Amino acid sequence: LFVGQERFELIAPRLLAESVAPARAFVQKNYDDRGYIQCFVRWGANDGSDDAFENFRQWPELHALGASDEILQLYLKTWEGMIRQYTEAKTVDVDAGRLGMFYKDFAAQSDWMHHGEGLQSFNRMGLSVPQLPIFLKRARGYAGLYMGEDPEAPNYDPKLKLIRSMQNGSRGPMLRKATALDWVGDPFDVKPFVALHGEDRFEQFLAHYEGYGDVVGDHFLNLVATTLPTTAYLATGEAKYKQWIVDYMDAWLERMKQNNGVIPSHVALDGKVGGADGKWWIGAYGWGFSPVNPVNGRRENRNRIPRAVIGFDNALLVTGNQKYVDAWRTMMDAVNANARTVDGRKEYPTMYGAVCWYGWQAQPWSVGALDVWYGSMKASDLARAPQNGWVSYLQGKDANYPETSLRRDLETLARHARDIAADTTPPEKRLADNMLNKNPATTGALVQLMWGAIPPGNDGSLLNARLRYFDPVRRRAGVPEDVGALVSELTDTTTVVTLVNLSATEPRTVVVQGGAYGEHQIESVNSNGRNTALGANTLTVKLAPGAGAKLTLAMRRHVNAPTVAFPWDRKTE
Repeated sequence: LFVGQERFELIAPRLLAESVAPARAFVQKNYDDRGYIQCFVRWGANDGSDDAFENFRQWPELHALGASDEILQLYLKTWEGMIRQYTEAKTVDVDAGRLGMFYKDFAAQSDWMHHGEGLQSFNRMGLSVPQLPIFLKRARGYAGLYMGEDPEAPNYDPKLKLIRSMQNGSRGPMLRKATALDWVGDPFDVKPFVALHGEDRFEQFLAHYEGYGDVVGDHFLNLVATTLPTTAYLATGEAKYKQWIVDYMDAWLERMKQNNGVIPSHVALDGKVGGADGKWWIGAYGWGFSPVNPVNGRRENRNRIPRAVIGFDNALLVTGNQKYVDAWRTMMDAVNANARTVDGRKEYPTMYGAVCWYGWQAQPWSVGALDVWYGSMKASDLARAPQNGWVSYLQGKDANYPETSLRRDLETLARHARDIAADTTPPEKRLADNMLNKNPATTGALVQLMWGAIPPGNDGSLLNARLRYFDPVRRRAGVPEDVGALVSELTDTTTVVTLVNLSATEPRTVVVQGGAYGEHQIESVNSNGRNTALGANTLTVKLAPGAGAKLTLAMRRHVNAPTVAFPWDRKTE
């Protein structure tokens, strides 16, 4: 485990431990004793409720890796506080928020780029508190909003298997053209604030969203909504949630098939791809969405298709069926088949409009390629993905990656801690997104190296991990105190992990789980040439003081029903 001049397992626990004090300071500065965010509370896609909740991105992973329980307590308190706060907060001019920006503990109406960003903490909350009653209640209730179970929120058409609008929520779908005001929120004086998108007057806010009117019908962004029934399935094991995911995702696979392998951004209310005139590329954030930025006057491509891969990841998680991986791979081939040659150089499209493909780039279109490789573990799929330092390390090409990536995250943590301490902005001059870049939770490298996982983005995705750890003594998620873990190799059937007990006096016991949610089976364990058959999704390792072991795990992936239940709480046959 020696990496560069310092051992990896010494750096990782340091990053977990040193995150706690800045996290405490972050909450004390930006939230009150009720957990309410201290800012100018607004509705809107720029600085609305999604940003208030997004301030805690990566906090669930931080605790689930093994950080102090104080991290968990802080983000649970603020989550509850902000739900109450945004339920009490009301709009004046925006229809959907006049009775409360939140209703039934959920955003009244928004798109799934912003729903997903605001739900990051909730979606990964089950990693640490799978039996928390309010988590279980909301998991069921939130999923019900998109499964036709709530008559006040008719978001879903169960016959046609479609979500009826890209603007949806606890008060149901928007079935008309959206206005700029619907997106922006009530008018306000921008001058006292720092607007992170560069606007200096409210008119620029409105101008930014002038082209965002096409929202009726299903949209690939709505695939992020599959995270809610997936969370409910992980929490309860009830078959209806899995069935909904399969029904909805299979409907999308059929739409892709009808559209030459490419996922459409517009499905009409009658279920027809592209509607009566076949315009499959339209819709805000769709394939052909290139509005003008009023701040700089330039047209910008704002296709948000990277978010759609979440639906395919969730379907793979609950079914283990590779057809969802295959469908995205087929789409990459379909998009890249439209490449052109200009002056002897090949160019690949990223957008599609009324006439043809556009948004040309020098490299093949590779959106979602890392997810495809992680799902299939095929070398041919890895060749599609952009260069990635973590993957290079797994292939034995960058031995220094653990040290360099963790040191980078330590430096980021230190910078954010300084920024938190130096911030003197009064609450009345803050917007909800002003503290996003001071978030002290910095877990990207730890997630990769300890769990062998793709770090969840800000899109609201669940966790895709090869391994996860539990402390059976403290009965919580995460590695026990003094334990270091490093995943150094991943293949379709093998995982190599090194575990070390840093304590010189106390033994430690760690439970190693196959997959983020127990979806992978550990068939056998090889250590020091000794092979032991297992045939389970967890392995208990006892480490003597100062001891360590390199374990080669033979595994079968995606063969178990996933669950957020801790290993000792699961029902056995």
